[in-house]
Amino acid sequence: MSPSTDTVPTGPIVAAPPPWNTKATMYLIPFWTSSKTAEDLPEKAYHPLEYQSPFSSPQTSGKPLGRLSMVQIIRYHETPVGPYDELILCPGTFEYPLPDDQANPTQKKTGKAMRITRIYVSQKYTCYNGRKLWNLPKHLAKFTWSTPDPSNPQVQTLRVYPHDHFSPYNPAESTPSTTPFFKCTLKMIPYLPSFPFSNHWLPKLGIDVTLVQPPLPENSQASQGELPGTGEEWVKMGGYEQVSKSCKVMWADMNQREEGAESKEEDNFFPGLKRWNLAVVMQDGEANFVEGERWAAPRHTL
Repeated sequence: MSPSTDTVPTGPIVAAPPPWNTKATMYLIPFWTSSKTAEDLPEKAYHPLEYQSPFSSPQTSGKPLGRLSMVQIIRYHETPVGPYDELILCPGTFEYPLPDDQANPTQKKTGKAMRITRIYVSQKYTCYNGRKLWNLPKHLAKFTWSTPDPSNPQVQTLRVYPHDHFSPYNPAESTPSTTPFFKCTLKMIPYLPSFPFSNHWLPKLGIDVTLVQPPLPENSQASQGELPGTGEEWVKMGGYEQVSKSCKVMWADMNQREEGAESKEEDNFFPGLKRWNLAVVMQDGEANFVEGERWAAPRHTL
């Protein structure tokens, strides 16, 4: 499994402009969100801050359509803001309002693109910059990785403890919850060969992984000043790259039950995910991000 991210920077938050060229281990868990599920996404698709804002509003930010979706677990080893861990939830494709100069006054006023609705990260520097640069709804969480069993070193369990997982929601987001929001056990499948992969190959298969992100709300009460808003600007991320010469297929056990705990409504974390899911690990990978295309919130409505 990947090494830990243990050299976290200290000091005040500073801007880290793009491009970001990073080295990482990436775990990709694809799934399918049905149109029925998309019509009424569960509340957990959004962080409480974004859920209570226009970010989650179909009328303002676009109708969820479902389709190909993704959970990603990423361990960044080298980035402009230091190493960190990240959990991404992308529940499929959404409509979005086209910029005013692209909207047809009589017909087309919307586009369609994938959207990340919830992200947790392990340090404040990427939290702040990810929100400011790309409208990525990052929030802080504690990531704990189990120590691999010497008799089975290819198995490891991740638990993610958000700084917001309290009821009622505490906007300070100063301490991690004692209950994990997400749990996943990753298991290598022996004897399968490794293979190269780049997400830039996907458009050739008819899969568009462009992200379009709505404006983010600000949380001025955040304890580390890590939750800026982004006004009324939308961001399109079409040039990001995930690539590795050494990828392998593995199992992802998404059972969310903790030992001795009662059954949860969504034992497998999110609709569309099963208990056991095939995943891809991109070892010794690179994730590169360029400046996104930005535009002001359009005057027309959806």
